[in-house]
Amino acid sequence: MRRSGKGVEPDMRSNEGVDPMTTVWISRWTRVALRALLTVAVGIVVALPLPAAGQTASAEPQVTFTKDIAPILQRSCQKCHRPASIAPMSLLTYEDARPWARAIKYRTGRGSRPDVMPPWYIEKDIGIQQYKGDISLSEEDIEKIATWADSGAPRGNPADMPPPLTFADAALWEIGEPDLIVSSPTIDVAAMAPDWWGPIGSVPTGLTEDRYVQAVEMKEVNNKDLNAARETVGARWSIHHMIWSAVDPDRPTAEEMARLQQEDPDEFRRVVAQRVGRGFWPVHEVGRNADYFDQRAGLRLSAGSSLVFSSAHIHSTGSPTTTRLDIGFKFHPRGYKPTLRNIPAFTGTLNIDIRGNEANQRVEAFQVLPRNVKLSVFEPHLHAAGVRMCLDAIYTTGLIETLSCAGYNHSWVRAYPYADHVAPLLPKGTILRVTGYFDTTPANKNVADGRNWSGLGHRSIDQMMINLSQGVYLTDEQFAEEVAQRSKDLNLTAGQYVLGCPRCGTGDGEVETSSSQDQQ
Repeated sequence: MRRSGKGVEPDMRSNEGVDPMTTVWISRWTRVALRALLTVAVGIVVALPLPAAGQTASAEPQVTFTKDIAPILQRSCQKCHRPASIAPMSLLTYEDARPWARAIKYRTGRGSRPDVMPPWYIEKDIGIQQYKGDISLSEEDIEKIATWADSGAPRGNPADMPPPLTFADAALWEIGEPDLIVSSPTIDVAAMAPDWWGPIGSVPTGLTEDRYVQAVEMKEVNNKDLNAARETVGARWSIHHMIWSAVDPDRPTAEEMARLQQEDPDEFRRVVAQRVGRGFWPVHEVGRNADYFDQRAGLRLSAGSSLVFSSAHIHSTGSPTTTRLDIGFKFHPRGYKPTLRNIPAFTGTLNIDIRGNEANQRVEAFQVLPRNVKLSVFEPHLHAAGVRMCLDAIYTTGLIETLSCAGYNHSWVRAYPYADHVAPLLPKGTILRVTGYFDTTPANKNVADGRNWSGLGHRSIDQMMINLSQGVYLTDEQFAEEVAQRSKDLNLTAGQYVLGCPRCGTGDGEVETSSSQDQQ
């Protein structure tokens, strides 16, 4: 049961204004009445039949660890909560989990707040609800955990216990065994030192042929003792985030691009468009899950290319650390050719004005889509004061709908890839509105000192507000085909509506502007 607050009871103890004799009479009457009520109550209790042997007084079946809780932990928790992994305690067995029963109840019942476990912050009561890799708990799961904890955390019948999961070592990859792993230069981090930002160099990929990437995953690898006691996941990592890119061997230098912009602006724009057209590589952040690109929009990793690690954010964790970032690539088969182009669909603002010691501060940013877009991922990016982000679509018809809302934890950043059948199909002219929410009060534990004003900056105590969405551009014809296929897959009839696809169910996938354009 969830309670939203405490009730207020009137003070029944005051006798002010009451005649003393009346008070004595009320007291005597109350004693007589209580004796009568107790006599009746005892009689009722004696008359009630006792449960038969082996029965419980409750008609509800008992929630036990072996039958109900272990399957939940296996599905959503044990990947991290096991020995030699990133979580501070193991939850593999009843003996492991029993001491943490009350804490598990509390953390799993936190909704989309930054401290919820498992760390999946999508709000359940608004927007699209189908995402790839969703590890969140259902309301039924959360209720079972609460009931189990409140009833004394019983073990249950050992025969009900599911078989234990088999885990690979810490090198397990979510995308499967990568076809190529490129490691960044190593970084030595002192036990106690100020945060540091900057480039750390480049590393050749070693490719001798062009390959197209369908998925990428990033892992920090360091010399931390995974079995050492620690209270937080933050003590496990030294790389808070890393911006990197793939650079072709014939790519112009920054100086050459600056000169080209002055001497031949048209050629400069063509080169920039070509580089953007090769796709956007995601940013590594603490807690980030794997990235999967649209199957028709693989990103090219060229022969002879290098990975340039242009901006690292490094912080100390209390002990000397040697660390690096491993980037794993999963390739499409040889001979694959993309038919669409992966594009960054970022929406954010540089104008951020966050006041000290104030909750529920809002910052908005807008972007007009110049072409038809299919979004593939929702990825909030804020800093320590950020606690929530929402993405809205404002259509040319005047309709406004919320596509996604998620809580935010700067110590555990998540990307939310849409399931294929719900990925937003947005016609050109749609306005994307991103709203970031900030809290600089003591309630936000990520904020070290929330008394001061803060604005845009790289440091975690500074602010950012951007949705790092990705997607693909669609021509008018491709967009109409996508809408028709979505309507068919969802069995939509004329007049039916589905979130994130304003043309679905209309029987017409045509966009409002019919002029042709080269969108490839």
